[in-house]
Amino acid sequence: MRLGLAGTGRIGTSHAETLKSFDEVTSVVVADVDAARAQAAAAKLGVEAAADIPALFASSLDGLVIAAATDAHPELILKAVDAGIPVFCEKPVAADIPGTLAVIDKISGADVPVQIGFQRRFDAGYAAARAAVASGELGWLHTLRATTLDPAPPPAEYVAHSGGLFRDCGVHDFDVVRFVSGREVVEVYAVGTNKGERFFVDAGDVDTAAATLTLDDGTLAVVSLTRYNGAGYDVRLEVLGSAGNVVVGLDDRAPLTSVEPGVQPLPGPAYPGFMERFRPAYVSELKAFLDVAAGRAPSPCGAADALEAFYIAEACEVSRRERRPVRVDEVRV
Repeated sequence: MRLGLAGTGRIGTSHAETLKSFDEVTSVVVADVDAARAQAAAAKLGVEAAADIPALFASSLDGLVIAAATDAHPELILKAVDAGIPVFCEKPVAADIPGTLAVIDKISGADVPVQIGFQRRFDAGYAAARAAVASGELGWLHTLRATTLDPAPPPAEYVAHSGGLFRDCGVHDFDVVRFVSGREVVEVYAVGTNKGERFFVDAGDVDTAAATLTLDDGTLAVVSLTRYNGAGYDVRLEVLGSAGNVVVGLDDRAPLTSVEPGVQPLPGPAYPGFMERFRPAYVSELKAFLDVAAGRAPSPCGAADALEAFYIAEACEVSRRERRPVRVDEVRV
């Protein structure tokens, strides 16, 4: 297979390296709006570099991976679908709900697969939690508790264009709540606060937030988010049922310290960030895309799934801003 990659930033370069490692992939071609960055990445990885994005599309591709800036996602997805090229795109589909709906509308009649990158679906722990729920071994669920706690904030310029903590960060938790529980979120109540850098306030964002989600069967999910978890990168999901529970992310590198007498500290070190924590999941996700691109499997996470997570994030942002419970149906267009 000959695969293209658009966007050679940190995650794009990592994806190119992963794609190159697959036996089925015979060549990888990268491109970026910054041609020099693409050339540097290609030289470092030993892959091809296209002169620009149009040249990338003219490279006889069997599939395209999009890791470019968010505002480029819609155009690149549509261009790939129009060209009949199976496409994998990092979340989000677009920067807002109308943009996401426009993309979905345009690709809905096409027979070209589109996979959106929600890598936690391919993490062994989240997959095991989903299986435990589906098997009935936990009984009926009463509570899910999800956390995404970043050790340090991203740069101010990133925050200004990120869409906010719920849309940029919490959307992963919202997606796995749906994925693991098999249920839909019908109502949210969210709050947020700022105790860190001023640039969060300047961007109309928050650095710490919490949301209570009500699922369609009455199960409650609590999501906690922050940009300031000094102990390290902490991403977990507790799934609690009437007959048992499971926990995702409680391993030797979880940044947790018990103060109970006689309890030994976890050996660590804590994960420094999402790339390290989810490295195996990213590999599995891209391996799944090879099956999608080759026509061996349907897309495991389509644009419609990304839209549902975006709806929840949007409802949380409205709730935080207006200080009230918000039905997810309120933000559906």
